[in-house]
Amino acid sequence: MFVDQVKIYVKGGDGGNGAVSFRREKYVPLGGPAGGDGGRGGDVVFVVDEGLRTLVDFRYQRHFKAPRGENGRNKSMHGAGAEDLIVRVPPGTTVYDTDTGEIIADLVEHGQRAVIAKGGRGGRGNIRFATSANPAPEIAENGEPGQERNVTLELKLIADVGLVGYPSVGKSTLLASVTAAKPKIAEYHFTTLTPNLGVVDLGERSFVMADLPGLIEGAHEGVGLGHQFLRHVERTRLIIHVIDMAAVDGRDPYEDFRQINEELKLYNIKLEERPQIVAANKMDLPQARENLQRFKEKVPDIKVYEISAATKQGVQELMYAVADLLETIPEKPTVEEVAEVEERVVFRAEPEPIPFEISKEDDVFVVSGEKIEKLVRMTNLNSYDSIQRFARLMRNMGVDEALRKRGAKDGDTVRIGDFEFEFVE
Repeated sequence: MFVDQVKIYVKGGDGGNGAVSFRREKYVPLGGPAGGDGGRGGDVVFVVDEGLRTLVDFRYQRHFKAPRGENGRNKSMHGAGAEDLIVRVPPGTTVYDTDTGEIIADLVEHGQRAVIAKGGRGGRGNIRFATSANPAPEIAENGEPGQERNVTLELKLIADVGLVGYPSVGKSTLLASVTAAKPKIAEYHFTTLTPNLGVVDLGERSFVMADLPGLIEGAHEGVGLGHQFLRHVERTRLIIHVIDMAAVDGRDPYEDFRQINEELKLYNIKLEERPQIVAANKMDLPQARENLQRFKEKVPDIKVYEISAATKQGVQELMYAVADLLETIPEKPTVEEVAEVEERVVFRAEPEPIPFEISKEDDVFVVSGEKIEKLVRMTNLNSYDSIQRFARLMRNMGVDEALRKRGAKDGDTVRIGDFEFEFVE
């Protein structure tokens, strides 16, 4: 099974809670605060594993949650940080944020890493809140929640050479004749519904060749196999355009050539610059020679290799020509510039979130925003001192003043996340 797109949920580990503790030692009658910080939560990290070829494993596990950090301890001991959750993906995986469509990472090389969901920091223990005015605080933070997001993984097949062409022109037969791959082959359209990979071994040289699903007109708009096919072409270093020169299905070989190149160009104009050679297939059949002559007259600048994938006529010469051409092509041509790809792999810092927004549901004022909701979750609501600190932070952020402007009066209900309280002047 070849799976090239899946949606999964990832969540970084929550930070451990800070501790409220005081020194209780003999001969130290007025021991100060000694509550340690919580440990950081683990990140969800994607790592490229060249041993993987598909995304099929993600069909059976769609939720990935990193472990949380340990809680802080007494005697000023911090909790241990959690291990990162390592998720292995095949080379050629692009990671998108499902909700925004933004590209998070483009993972190509073996061992490449990208942090997809950050773990939360540990909450501070009461040793951090000691001041001259309050030398024995009973305040400690809960751990910061880990980042959570829905992501889409898209696999773009990585191969040195991609075979393109209309359905039933002989791409699968050519792959089977030069590699150990065993694609299903039959006399009907769209035999190949998923890409097949094979290694062409020429002794001292070898390369990976992919038989990609057949194209039809309108593929750039998603018609037929459309985008599933075209996303795989993007990563090939060289395109072999296989043409049924005998016109077995009654199509014009030149029109096939022109139409598929137009589809590639419409999908991504940079594919027009990808090196390409033509394999004139089925040259052992009648009318092939006559059609080839007309084809060469219309595209005199294109290098054409005459082959018969069924009888292997001319196939060896074609493979050696491909190997020679690959030596002149850079190892990593992609549709994007290399600098863009490298930038994508690094975790992108999120923009500073809007502190809060205020809306009204019936008679309840709702304060929402990532920053304010995170502050609530990190506040120990069972501690009077912690609640007082939370109230001060809200005033400093301007929440109280904003509520007054929206018409909040003494005794009105305000909700932040799952926490409801009365507005007090």
